Amino acid sequence: MTPAPLVLRRAVCAEAGQLSALILRSKAVWGYDAPFMRRAAAELVVSERDIAARDLFVAQVGDVIVGVGGIDHAAEPAELDLLFVDPAYKATGVGRALLHHALAAARARGLSELAIVSDPNAEPFYLSQGAIRVGAQRSPSTGRELLLLRITTDAAQ
Repeated sequence: MTPAPLVLRRAVCAEAGQLSALILRSKAVWGYDAPFMRRAAAELVVSERDIAARDLFVAQVGDVIVGVGGIDHAAEPAELDLLFVDPAYKATGVGRALLHHALAAARARGLSELAIVSDPNAEPFYLSQGAIRVGAQRSPSTGRELLLLRITTDAAQ
């Protein structure tokens, strides 16, 4: 039997709980403790309202959502939004596919780059895809340092 292909599509509001659970599982893979994860959840949980207001898409294999990502067009500059991959699908190309999809969507809207606010553990992935580090900032929910990156929308071409 041939494995199901990876499909990228817009997120729908009814998937809010499923996407939030995936995001939290993905974040927890870095070994953060329960108190940290409770604080981080404030920035990571996605509501139906968030999905309706954001440009979010999912990566799906068969009937299983294996990743989520999007673009926050309200940010200045526009920002890569919530790029997370289910731990069972890390290092399988899902993250790269989501990132390249976001870059192509941003490019189609006339954007030349996206900002990325990255967990330090995810930085090597973004750097491998052409991003550059431009600074750091404190997470409002955890106080931990997050990295500020930039990536051009033609990095996926």
